[in-house]
Amino acid sequence: MKIGTALAPLTVAGLLAGCAIPASKTVVEPVSATALGLAPDAAPVIAADWWRSFGDPQLDRLVRDAVAGSPSLDAALARVAQAQAVLSTRRADNGPDVTLDAQEQLARLSGRYTIPPPYAGSTRFVGSTAANLSWNLDLFGRQKAAIEGARASVRAASLDVAAARMALSGAVVQTYIDLERAEAQAGIAQRTIATRQNSLKLVNVRIRNNLASKLDAQAATTLLAQARQALLRAQAARVLAKNALAALAGRGADYPATIGATALRLDAALPLPKTVPADLLARRADIAAAQARIEAAAAGRQVARKAFYPNVNLAALAGFQAVGLGNLFSLDAGTVGVGPAIHLPIFDNGRLKADLAGATAALDLATADYNDRVIGAVREAGDAVARIGALDADRQRQREVVRGYAETGRLNAIRVSSGLDSRLDLVDNDVRTLAAEQADADLAADAAQQRVQLVLALGGGYDFQGMTR
Repeated sequence: MKIGTALAPLTVAGLLAGCAIPASKTVVEPVSATALGLAPDAAPVIAADWWRSFGDPQLDRLVRDAVAGSPSLDAALARVAQAQAVLSTRRADNGPDVTLDAQEQLARLSGRYTIPPPYAGSTRFVGSTAANLSWNLDLFGRQKAAIEGARASVRAASLDVAAARMALSGAVVQTYIDLERAEAQAGIAQRTIATRQNSLKLVNVRIRNNLASKLDAQAATTLLAQARQALLRAQAARVLAKNALAALAGRGADYPATIGATALRLDAALPLPKTVPADLLARRADIAAAQARIEAAAAGRQVARKAFYPNVNLAALAGFQAVGLGNLFSLDAGTVGVGPAIHLPIFDNGRLKADLAGATAALDLATADYNDRVIGAVREAGDAVARIGALDADRQRQREVVRGYAETGRLNAIRVSSGLDSRLDLVDNDVRTLAAEQADADLAADAAQQRVQLVLALGGGYDFQGMTR
């Protein structure tokens, strides 16, 4: 009988079984860019090495070190290798499988069974050697769907590497800005200390000339102590920022010593669009990864659906079977066989139905995760744009405040030198001046960090193909 003739009734039975697949519909749909009200104009592509716009070679080195040594990026790369191994397994399942089995054992043969004399009732060596072929014909595309799902999982894992690299570089840049903030605060404190030390010297000279009192000396000493306290806090923040950079680079306690002074161009870096572009959904690696996971889950649902159809294999064997060692490789001991094999689910206590329901729920879950990431990305980008505008306005007002306190301090100093006021009258304005200068430095760093945050929200620059280091 021909193989095709043998398969015909089995195929018909499989198709009838497929008609009994229970209904299982998804309930979650992917959100669209139009529904989110994104601007139709696409933003310019942000370079993959976007941090170079800050113009600091040391920052370039720190990002390179972090990408080369981060444990989090190592984990993402390991997941890519794991997904690629699964894909290779799924591809292997779709091809022929050839094995070789050999066995030889000493056995007493039954004298009351099918074995004829002189072997019946005797103890003999019974052996077999056979090459076996098994080939899943995948008539209903189950293996094909499994391969498609594994391929989508590889793409998602590769995009996770891009997202991890993007997040890592963003964390390094933002931490480096914190280091610059600490250095700026330390510089303000050092300049203030120098000014207040000179003021204290002048007060002591005036006291010796009976032109000032100990109250003036106490006021000058208090202001100097406040500036020194600000310097200590800035120095501590600088140490913490360097330690954080070492951790991001996966380095040890000796790494902070290699980090010198910053040279960032905070105000000139990262000119970015004022609106959130519609292609945001295609630019972000994490969103693209979530989309790939929807595709993987959809393929998994197809695998679960097609499990209701029969699994048809082509099986074959060729080898030797014999009783007695000397007979194993004789021509009469040869055996061959070929034919179709089918596995048809008939009754499984609802297992296949439950698997399909679970796969459908997994697809809904992947879609919901995608929607959550998309909505979160739109909010992150919108918040960053709004904060950048607010910080720019805040910095303009803060500079006016600094200039106002500086002018007030200059006029007060004239009055004190003229004997019209006491040094004690300068304490409040001097304290406020230091705080205003520190706030201005904070706003400059905050504005730069928000521009970095907007880069991260817009997806920066990444390559779908080259996801390795």
